[in-house]
Amino acid sequence: PEDHETSCCIACARSWTTARRHVSYRFNRAMPKILLVEDNEMNRDMLSRRLQRRGYEVLIAVDGQSGVDMAQSESPDIVLMDMSLPVLDGWEATRCLKAGAETRKIPVIALTAHAMSSDREKALEAGCDEYDTKPIELTRLIGKIETLLGAKSTGESKTS
Repeated sequence: PEDHETSCCIACARSWTTARRHVSYRFNRAMPKILLVEDNEMNRDMLSRRLQRRGYEVLIAVDGQSGVDMAQSESPDIVLMDMSLPVLDGWEATRCLKAGAETRKIPVIALTAHAMSSDREKALEAGCDEYDTKPIELTRLIGKIETLLGAKSTGESKTS
């Protein structure tokens, strides 16, 4: 006979989001908090909904300065940073995050429509830990998020 926990997990497995939330609560651990810094409303809404369906907590900032402010006040686990932002662009916002004592260890993934290898190098030089191009391929982005969150939890850096 199945115990309650086994039957509950089988029922939860029917829904990936429910299963992730169940495992998360079972181990008394919140799902990772993602700060999405994106000024384009359509991109922001689409990506935030897709991440939330996967069980992530998503915070939203619409310009670079509010992204820096939210990272300082909310301590997200990771930041997804559009590079073409108003007020403070993503390059400078990332530099600010990496210069701050309380935000320097938060991984940052650059999100940009610029797909040249020099753009990737520019993002890494600004302090981004990873780079992804638009349009976003969710499976690829989730892989990068999970890799960086895993490295963060083990204390590894992008240079190790």
